[in-house]
Amino acid sequence: MAHARTAAGAAVGLVLSGAIAVAAAAPALADTMPSPSSSPSSTDYPPPEVPTLTAQIFQPECDGDVPYLRYAVTATGTENTTVTITWLNPGGDDVVQADLPMSGRVLWPGAVVDASGAPLDWPGWRLENGVWVEGDEFDWVRPSVDVKLEVNPELTMTAAYPPSSPNCATNPPGTVPPDEPGEPTPGTTVPAAVPADGAPPAAAPPASGFLPQTGAGVAGLVAAAAALVAAGGVAVGVARRRRTDH
Repeated sequence: MAHARTAAGAAVGLVLSGAIAVAAAAPALADTMPSPSSSPSSTDYPPPEVPTLTAQIFQPECDGDVPYLRYAVTATGTENTTVTITWLNPGGDDVVQADLPMSGRVLWPGAVVDASGAPLDWPGWRLENGVWVEGDEFDWVRPSVDVKLEVNPELTMTAAYPPSSPNCATNPPGTVPPDEPGEPTPGTTVPAAVPADGAPPAAAPPASGFLPQTGAGVAGLVAAAAALVAAGGVAVGVARRRRTDH
């Protein structure tokens, strides 16, 4: 019986000794294991670039009697390389010019040119029976219009219709621009072309019906007046002579 107790006590001692050994070795094992790396935070990366769009050139111009809009835009934060220009119609369908280069020029809506670039039509006018009449479906693009430029970001600006000059007309030949003093009322017809060789049109006769007096006509009137004065003098002399005789 004593032997059995001794064996049991020895076994317990061995278990305790092993636990103590494991406990003693645990800190050393923990010290040798690598610690897990921390996950990268979002602050380790720069924030994405906010897309921007700027216009270096936004200039209405007249070239060869044709109205254009010249533009040049720069975009950041996007890989798009084309721009869409939208003419904003406040009362109807917009005019969209898509997939354009980042710089260039476009026709003003309502302007029409032939294959050589010569003008055929202008916004705000229509040709009827050989005369230009004010008013058409593109009246809304003048005297100014809002234009939206889109790449990925977008930008809206206001463009003024280019004015005419002595060297370039943005209206049909021989017409009065509808946005300048002396403009005709809607529906008024005007000549479709200027007279040949640049000669001014003939002046209309005065409304009273009297023709203008030339130099020869004035001279004739003076001669007639002198004759009347002379005749009056002769009559007075004859009357005096008769009173003297009596």
